[in-house]
Amino acid sequence: MEIAAAMSSDTSSHHLFDTPIGRCGIVWKGDAVQRVCFPEVVPAEMEPRSNGAEADRAVRPPATIRRVMARLVAVLEGRPDTLQDIPLDLTAVPPFHAQIYHAAQQIPWGRTVTYGELAQSVGRPGAARAVGQAMARNPFPLLVPCHRVLAAGRRIGGFTAPQGTDLKQRLLAREGVHLDANAVNNAAAPAANSSFDPNIAVEHLVRVDRRLARLIAQVGPCRLQPNRLQSPFEALAESIVYQQLTGKAAATIYGRLRQLCHRPRVLRPAHILTATTAALRSVGLSRAKVAALQDLAAKAQARVVPSLAALQQLDDEAVIERLTTIRGIGRWTVEMLLIFRLGRPDVLPVHDYGVRKGFAKAYGHAALPTPKALAAHGERWRPYRTVAAWYLWRAVDGAAVG
Repeated sequence: MEIAAAMSSDTSSHHLFDTPIGRCGIVWKGDAVQRVCFPEVVPAEMEPRSNGAEADRAVRPPATIRRVMARLVAVLEGRPDTLQDIPLDLTAVPPFHAQIYHAAQQIPWGRTVTYGELAQSVGRPGAARAVGQAMARNPFPLLVPCHRVLAAGRRIGGFTAPQGTDLKQRLLAREGVHLDANAVNNAAAPAANSSFDPNIAVEHLVRVDRRLARLIAQVGPCRLQPNRLQSPFEALAESIVYQQLTGKAAATIYGRLRQLCHRPRVLRPAHILTATTAALRSVGLSRAKVAALQDLAAKAQARVVPSLAALQQLDDEAVIERLTTIRGIGRWTVEMLLIFRLGRPDVLPVHDYGVRKGFAKAYGHAALPTPKALAAHGERWRPYRTVAAWYLWRAVDGAAVG
């Protein structure tokens, strides 16, 4: 795999092209590919404008990029091609991910490896989950053949393309790889959606931000441990109860709510929907919180609130868009779910007071940053903004920042 260290052009260009699976997009700079976009995830800025005057930086791709597009179409038609000689621009990719992409590109046509085997091939035998994270964030699908990477036991694992594991199976089938029914039916959610390697995240943050590196050195290892014991419904119900209350008061009310529901092992929508409004109010809930819980329960039964397995298949913004349709659930609440329940690695709650206060303390600012300024600074922390936020919370907890 060729890594483009220097490009002949300072700006990126993009183009849309038709393939057997739909209209795809390609982004390049010079002769190096920066991104390949499958249908349904083509960014809005790549779509032609209505007047046609400035469509998708409407430049004719150079001959090198036209050849790449033709080869991608051929691969999607089932014609063998390793694509290993196509130069990729990895300047914005974390070093560990670049290692993984290089190793994955060596997987031959018609062959598969597991997350664990790929981790071992780069000298990180315990980093299978981090490999899953890299695969989920692969900006070069097909060029870096993440569809050839499987979960343990040859389970199909995850695939973040819009058609999900169905597309992964079709791509493998075109290469002569057929998984048995157990491998498909017992498919695990993508490793990147279930966990990530905090050590790799810390390595990245220390490399890209000296100020944050000082805080990390003072706090020590990241101890963020997502709690996956609750269902999404139960986690959101608890969040509604806890809103605008001290921890002790909220815990008391939540305990009364569970007692009203006969202390179930798992709180379910039916428990809320069968309770009267008066009964729910009697445990100390405000009218607004009762209405929010009832809306949450109704939408959970209607499957607007997905199961944990279904939620793990959605990207962060899709989860936020879906769950903020529930009364009383805002973006911050869903961000906390993404961080502390789903273990997502790249969530930066820019409106969170603790994160903003921790940033001001760590960077020596007298005033809190605006959400916009914090978001702009946080771009350098991608794809591990969750870990950065965790360290900023620790600054508020009392870490001395020099």
